[in-house]
Amino acid sequence: MKNISRIDLNLFVVFDAIYTEGSITRASEALTLSQPAVSHALGRLRDLVKDPLFVRKGHTMAPTPIARELIDPIRRAIGEIDGSLRQLTAFDPATSQREFKIGMRSIVEATAIPELMRRISDAAPGIQVSSVHHIRSDVQSDLTSGALAAVIDILLPLGHNVHNQRLAGGPMVVVARKDHPVVQGRISVATYLAQEHVLASSRKTGPGIEDMELSRLGFQRRIKLRCQNYWTACKLVSTSDLLLTMPERYARSINEPLANQLIAFPIPVSANDIFLYWHASAENDQANRWLREKIMASFQVA
Repeated sequence: MKNISRIDLNLFVVFDAIYTEGSITRASEALTLSQPAVSHALGRLRDLVKDPLFVRKGHTMAPTPIARELIDPIRRAIGEIDGSLRQLTAFDPATSQREFKIGMRSIVEATAIPELMRRISDAAPGIQVSSVHHIRSDVQSDLTSGALAAVIDILLPLGHNVHNQRLAGGPMVVVARKDHPVVQGRISVATYLAQEHVLASSRKTGPGIEDMELSRLGFQRRIKLRCQNYWTACKLVSTSDLLLTMPERYARSINEPLANQLIAFPIPVSANDIFLYWHASAENDQANRWLREKIMASFQVA
């Protein structure tokens, strides 16, 4: 390996783009470079590390084992350099035209985005926000590379270079239609277990938080339907006798137009805490700090 002072660091930016996009064509579009320029940069990097780095598989460029070994440290280095440079740039939200990409699940988006956008639109009319679905196993690399400015999710096992702040917690509640035949304002454990339930989860399998607590106490409920999001589940509850158990922090805003009942869960169960994540390199970045402040303030209201 040559001395770092003799290496064109732009080669690693190209490497990251090809790895992310899985295609030289898409990488060239993302970098606004010509395809020959990207191919030439890849060739130079291949010569440098003595490895092909990517091999063609169908219509994609698949990374080699060496490329997979290199991607995380390269993304960390790029992210730290980018973060350091951003800290030197004055940020004025009133005139900025930046776009912030925030990773969050749909249920978080439904409750947090309206308040967040109200706060951002008032102070920064030129700023754009993109709420995107994130893959939890990619959070570390997405924050490191700057692909995401922040992530909002449950507690995740991330490295020391990702910082976090708790945003919200709270109890679980039972959702039932307003004229449910056996549920009116309160519910006992026996009544709860006698009913059929809908479980909302983005996971294909596995119990809900409430199921784990019920199992610990020796109980098991009857799940009639498993669906992917709370909005679908709440609409179903409003037209059936099924019950839904969900975090109170989401239940109020989602069920208001449906007029469903929200009832205290019959045993004390806390919802998963929600956290805000950002990369250590963005800790003192004026723009990222401003965004984090807006997100935290939004959750104090939501």
